[in-house]
Amino acid sequence: MTARRPPDSPEPPDHVARIQREWARERPDVDVRPQGVIGRLHRLAGRLTEELCVVYREHGLGEGDFDVLAALRRAGAPFERAPSELAEHTMVTTGAMTKRIDRLERAGLATRRPSELDGRGRVVALTAHGRQVIDRAFTAHMANERRLLGALTGDEAAQLEALLTKWLARVEPPGA
Repeated sequence: MTARRPPDSPEPPDHVARIQREWARERPDVDVRPQGVIGRLHRLAGRLTEELCVVYREHGLGEGDFDVLAALRRAGAPFERAPSELAEHTMVTTGAMTKRIDRLERAGLATRRPSELDGRGRVVALTAHGRQVIDRAFTAHMANERRLLGALTGDEAAQLEALLTKWLARVEPPGA
């Protein structure tokens, strides 16, 4: 990310502002102000994802691998969940989850076994090696997120978090 600008210094026109100007010229009948927020969030999300994936790769993980391992680690001891729970905690389909679990099993980071509660069900658990990998990766991930937020002041980050929390609560289904 870039260095901080003094708070009173104007931002130069960015990619989104240029697009808005072009649309305003071509379609003055359409209010393009929403594009200022949505377009910038979309571009920022892409940039942030790129920056986050660098850390995952440094630990031999893809974004999906990190997501599953983190969901298992957050479960607490014994660091296991049913595949359907993992799908809920990672927002992917059970089919996609199966592929992720297969990959993690091949890498020795997770295991699958029959459920003791439901003979037809399965349980996915972190291996000791998987726990070491996710603990190291998560520590690096948090340092990376801190670095990325360093482009904002503490107050700006808190304001942004409050706004995003409010907005997400209004557009996301309850309990999602």
